[in-house]
This record gives sequence, C-alpha cells and structure tokens, in this order.
Amino acid sequence: MKRALFIISMVMLFSVTCWAQMGNTAALSPSVAGTVHTNPYNFPGRQFPRIEADNKVTFQFTAPDATKVQVAIAGTAQDMTKGENGVWTYTTPEPQDLGYHNYWMVVDGAVVVDPYVETFIGYSHMCNGFEVADPEGGFYEMKQDVPHGNVLIKNYYAKSVNQWRQIYVYTPPQYDKDLTTRYPVLYLQHGGGEDQRVWIEMGRTNLILDNLLAENKCKPFIVVMETSAVGGAGGMMGGRGAGMMGGGRGAPAAGRGGVMGAMAPAAGADAGRGMGAGRGMGGGGMMGGMMGGAGGPPGGAYGQLMVNDLIPWVDSNFRTLSDQPHRAMAGLSMGSMQTRTVTLAFPDKFSHIGLFSGSTISMADVNSIPDFKNKFKLVFVSYGSREIGGNRGRGMGAGPGAGAGAGRGVMGAVAPTAGAGAGAGAGRGAGARRGVGMMGGMGGNPQASVDALKAAGINAVFYVSPLTAHEFQSWRRSLREYSMLLFKD
Repeated sequence: MKRALFIISMVMLFSVTCWAQMGNTAALSPSVAGTVHTNPYNFPGRQFPRIEADNKVTFQFTAPDATKVQVAIAGTAQDMTKGENGVWTYTTPEPQDLGYHNYWMVVDGAVVVDPYVETFIGYSHMCNGFEVADPEGGFYEMKQDVPHGNVLIKNYYAKSVNQWRQIYVYTPPQYDKDLTTRYPVLYLQHGGGEDQRVWIEMGRTNLILDNLLAENKCKPFIVVMETSAVGGAGGMMGGRGAGMMGGGRGAPAAGRGGVMGAMAPAAGADAGRGMGAGRGMGGGGMMGGMMGGAGGPPGGAYGQLMVNDLIPWVDSNFRTLSDQPHRAMAGLSMGSMQTRTVTLAFPDKFSHIGLFSGSTISMADVNSIPDFKNKFKLVFVSYGSREIGGNRGRGMGAGPGAGAGAGRGVMGAVAPTAGAGAGAGAGRGAGARRGVGMMGGMGGNPQASVDALKAAGINAVFYVSPLTAHEFQSWRRSLREYSMLLFKD
C-alpha cells in the first residue's frame, strides 16, 4: 500500500513539475524573436517544432511504418519528407505570422496529435500549438514585477437547460485583497470549434490584463469565459443534424457540414461580402438555435442562458457591479457574431460591445433599438490586416472563384477542400490562409459601418491588427485595445 501511494505521489509530482515547466516556457519572451528557438509548448527536452531565425518553422514526427505523413497547419495539410529511422520532416517555405497557431499530424489519413507537444482545443478537436515570438509581444508576457490576478475554474448549474456548465473566471490582482470593492464584468466568447479555455490558454487574457493594470492603462474588471454550446449530443449547439461542429474528430469535412463551412460563400461569391449582410443565420442554418433568428428566442439559445442563468450566478457569486453600464461582452469570429446577437437582443443588459473578426453594427441595428446611442457606451470592431484585403494572394488561393479560394469566407479555410494546396504552401503563415471573405460579416462592411456609427455620434472604434489574419495574434491585440476603452467614467 505504501509503495502504491509512493508511486502515485511521484507521478503527481512529475506531472505538476512538467506542467510548471511548460507554463513557464510557454510565456515566450519577446527577446527570442529573430533567433532559432524551440517551440514553447514542446515537452521538456524536445526540439521540434523549432522556430527558425526567419520565423519559418521546422516540424518532425516519428512514424517509421507510415507511408505518408503530413503536418496540417491551421487546417492546410503539407507533405512531410521521410528520413532515416522513420523520422519525417517539414519546414514551412515561408515565415509564419507572429503569435499562436494550431497544427496537427495526418498519418496515412488519420488525424493525430504530436505526443511531445502540448494540446489545445481548436477546429472541433484537440490540436497541437506553436508560437512565433513577437518582438512587441511584451503585453502578453508573464512578468515578475507585475501583480497577477487569478484564473478560477467554476461549475454552476443552469436550470434553464438542466445542465452543469463550466466557466473560467479572471479576477484582477486586488480582488482578494480588498473585499469591499465591486467590479465590472466582461463576458468573453471563443470562436467556432473552441470552448471556454482558449482565451486563457491561447489568448493570454489574464496576462494581457495584468500588464495593462500594472501600467494603469485600463480599469480592473472581472472576465467570464464560457462555451456558447447549449444542448446535447446533436452537434456543438444541439438541434439540427450535425450542427455547426458536425464532422467528428477526423479532418474537418469540406462544404457546409464542416467546422465553419456554412459561413463560407459558394464558389464565385463576392469575396468582399463574406457571409453577406443578412441576419437569417439562426433557425436552421449554421448556428441552429444559437444565434436566434426568425422564430427563435431573443439572443438565441445562448443569449437566453446568459440572462437567465449565467449572469445571475456570476452576480451572486462574485463581487460584481451588476448594472448595465458595468457589463460588457466581446468575442472572436463566431463569438463576435454571438456577441452581436446577444447584445442587440438585450440592450438593457450590456453597455459595451466588442466584435473581433466576424461582425459589425449597422445603422439598421442602431435604428432598431430605441436610444441606442445612450445605451451602448462603446462599439469596438477589429480585424487582422490580412482579413480585410491586404495580401489576398499570399497563401489564400487565387480568389473567390478558384481553387482554394472558393468557399473561403469567414472561416472557410478550416476545411481543407480539394485544391487547397494551390497557393497555400506559399502563404504568409498559418493565419494568412484564413478569412479572405471577412470584410462582409454580420452587419455589413465594418469600416463603413463604424464610420456611419461615428457620424451618428456613437462611440465606435475600428482597429486593424497589422500583418495578422484570422488568428490569435489579431485577437490578443484586439483584446488589449478593447480593454483600454472599457468602463470609462
């Protein structure tokens, strides 16, 4: 018995030690930018993936009995070369964009993860991750001289759906020191094929806010992160058919059943329109009942859960300022559309809107809500520069009607369709292959929409992340910019 307990204790100690080591190395210093260095998510002692001095990335994978091995970077599979001892190698032909990227392996057609690299959720399955250091990435670096808040994992019971649910909650550094202060709350949403973990694991939300607070560049506030999945096993959102996330753990299927395939325009569609300006995405379309839509409940299924279960629970269990002026919502990609749907449905609940890479607010939206200008203190819209027309030919296919470009709307590129290799291999990193149709989105052209909001006297901001695409570096930067504007007196 004692021997068994000793073995268990040593295993636990080893696990904790490895996690601590990986947590420290994952806080990649900007100082390594431009140098050869190992991926911060590698297990200790593992050299690959390796980021080269020019930001190309070299991958290795051992599979001596395999006949074909590929590395899929952000959903686009590239053939690896077999060497001695069954070790397969691939180096990207172009530098990868700064920041975090998902990848996985495809071995003789089977999707697998690299066992020596940390895994993260994305594309509706577990992925590996690699990080390219940003010389200006100190804003999400873990720093010794900065007070740090806490990230809590909490479970609550949502009576409206008879379901236990898990949330991640960030509390600022002073939260546990001054027990009299109450705080505003930001509800922060993930993208398609992800969940409540990603804004901490890949987005570095806690570190971004810790550093802003240390520099006195934002107000302290609580952040609540939860999956927008509502329902049972009939797809991520429950309801109709395979739902948005149908396709299982294998390589994401092409077309409308893929990870985000329903969002992509058909071949030959206007690349500038993305999803189009229409609002009929709820109902039986991409999001099922999640987004609401014709005949659905206000705010969709998740909006109903938020106002009936999540927000009351958070206000009862944390020291929040529970009135509308002190509640914000934001999200990336699909979460952006989720944010738009929920906030417009409940203007008495939210005062600040953050839309990262997926939607905007139109004047038609403004005119549909009485006293919009006074209800909403901020409308923030952002995209990566590669999402809005810059460098369209770099790794994103020949355009909306040919090859890999066909069907690549907001997240069309996550489905590696036939012909996806055309132009993809020469792309500017993993993120550059995504989102060529993003300028459409829900609410129309974002730049034009924000200009119209400003002309109407509404506090609206349009931010463009330089040299990034539909990827976490865009969203890290967006969160930083958005946070500095929240809850101003």
